Amino acid sequence: MAQLKAQESLAQTTYERQKRLWEQNIGSEIQYLQAQTQYESNKSAVSQLESQLAKATVVAPFSGTIEEVMSDQGSNVAQGTPLMRIVSLDNMYIESEVPEKYLASIEKGTKVIADFPVINKKIDTEIRQVSNYINPNNRSFKIEVGVPNKDGLIKPNLTAKVIINDYTSENAFLIPQSVISENADGNQYVYIATNIQDSGEAEVHQSIIQTGKTQGDLVEVLEGIKAGDHIIKEGARSVQEGQNVQILKQ
Repeated sequence: MAQLKAQESLAQTTYERQKRLWEQNIGSEIQYLQAQTQYESNKSAVSQLESQLAKATVVAPFSGTIEEVMSDQGSNVAQGTPLMRIVSLDNMYIESEVPEKYLASIEKGTKVIADFPVINKKIDTEIRQVSNYINPNNRSFKIEVGVPNKDGLIKPNLTAKVIINDYTSENAFLIPQSVISENADGNQYVYIATNIQDSGEAEVHQSIIQTGKTQGDLVEVLEGIKAGDHIIKEGARSVQEGQNVQILKQ
């Protein structure tokens, strides 16, 4: 570098003097152009060497803590050789794969609960990135979920369970799967107690329903029931249309 900078300095001095002579119509144009070319060439060589020397200094891509040194000082290393492991607990995230059937209901900003069973900790967060690529091997796409980590308890490679809110309904009717039956036409139905008397006597009527999303053992009912309906739960498989029943109040 010192040798190249000395050559650059000499070339610059020669060029500046040749330029002043040329401006006074002294000397030939070719001498002026040669001096200019030599100076620019030496200047470029210095710049290239400075760029190469800058790569001799290892700079971490982010701030963190050195957890492991993999290469000893003074050892020969090539491009791609691991030098050290740096860990940062500030910008943590969970990477997960989601089945493609949820593609239309999951986007950046979708609410998520991140559950870490090992440390008994749950965090309300959201999806910060959704992949545009479907993995043909398992028909899924990747998501990244941001994880706030103020107390530093969450560590890299910690196992997490991701609960994604892919659907929200403020006025959903949810009933147990066990009370739903299906007729010969493939329609789903429930039995509703109607004309309830003060004595507890009621009449059973079948109501065809249209179901929506499921959550565990509960099923959302979109049509067929309304607020205030008394759905028969115990003995739902044994009653019949128009049958009289007695409601037992606990």
